[in-house]
Amino acid sequence: MLPNFLLTRAYGLENLSGSGSASIYVFNHNNSFEVLMVPALLMYHLGGISISFVIDWMYGKLPILGSLMNMTDPVYVYHKRSWLPFLEATRPATPSADTIERCAEKLRAGRSIGIFPEGKRNRDPEVLVTGKSGVGHIALQSGVPVIPVGIDFNCRRTKGKIPVLGRTIVRIGRPIMFRQQSERYRAIMPSVSGSSRQHSERNQMAAEVTHEIMLCLAELSGKRYRAPSPQNRCCLT
Repeated sequence: MLPNFLLTRAYGLENLSGSGSASIYVFNHNNSFEVLMVPALLMYHLGGISISFVIDWMYGKLPILGSLMNMTDPVYVYHKRSWLPFLEATRPATPSADTIERCAEKLRAGRSIGIFPEGKRNRDPEVLVTGKSGVGHIALQSGVPVIPVGIDFNCRRTKGKIPVLGRTIVRIGRPIMFRQQSERYRAIMPSVSGSSRQHSERNQMAAEVTHEIMLCLAELSGKRYRAPSPQNRCCLT
């Protein structure tokens, strides 16, 4: 927490889920240091309740950093290759279980998860990367609150750039609920091997939810979200 005490200002702490109930925390992603600093900040203000983050597998293999990551019981994803040969050699040849289902299992067990839906570090000081719809699927399948957390920097506002490490502003938004959408989504969940129309409907709902989440992150982070809204909104009406 020491870097946070020195470098971070947090707003909206009252929006944190302090009761210990499972939630999905979503963040925009700018640099490497925030992956350690901002989760530590949230868990500190949650009274020590840990958050399982969805992160790339190679971080769990690094000395010290990997040990810190493993303390939070993360959800590792394995689709990215490591540019370090000795790390790439440890990547499982057989893909692990579906990431969405693993996240849903943790949420059903009462554990919160954290996601960076941009999927990569985005050093653009003005615009968010298009959000990946996995976060929408997880929100709809689980039905738990989504808490958006915008990460901003003084340097972004004054000099128009994302710093490697700098004074950080964290804005925590109000929880977002998707109860009605979640009920409809889960009602068609048993038809996993069903028609392409059912698959398309679930994907459409997840895309709509993801878009709404990214718009909240844009407002909280001070960036813009330029991705077009999904065209067909019939599944949310």
